[in-house]
Formats: sequence, C-alpha cells, structure tokens
Amino acid sequence: MAEEKEFKEVTYTIPLRDLLRTPRTSRAPKAIKLIREYVAKHRKAEMENIWIDKEVNEMIWSRGIEHPPNKVTLKVAWVEGEDLVEILLPDE
Repeated sequence: MAEEKEFKEVTYTIPLRDLLRTPRTSRAPKAIKLIREYVAKHRKAEMENIWIDKEVNEMIWSRGIEHPPNKVTLKVAWVEGEDLVEILLPDE
C-alpha cells in the first residue's frame, strides 16, 4: 500500500526593506531573489529547488517594477524527505 505524502506548511512574513537600496528599475526582480534566499536560508533548501507560485509573482509585480511591497506574508509548503519547497499565498 502506497503511503500518502503529507504537506507541511509554515507562514513567514518576509521583510523586503532592503529593496530601497536597489536601483528603481530592478526592485521587483530583486524582491523575488530576496524571497527565494530567505526561504532557502530558513528551510535549508537549495535555491533551484524552490518553486514560487504564479500568484505570488503577480502580487510582487502588481505595483510595477519600481514599487514592490515592503513586506510580504507567504505560506511555505514542503513534503518531509523531498527537496521541493513551494511558496504560495496564504489562505485568508
């Protein structure tokens, strides 16, 4: 009988205030990199094994390339024993 995989989840509030030291025309891409680095550090995962949901990307880019949010609250989900980590918007 096959075992069902159970997702584990945690919610992080990620500060993005360091973006103010970044040139205006590269703040949204830098925000995506900061999110990926934050999750990699806290989940001890490799950068290439972190998957960012399309809705998270659209939320970061919703105000344009120059004005991403100062902080974001995201849900991070993973399966114990596997390498893939998913970043999603939290259920409200």
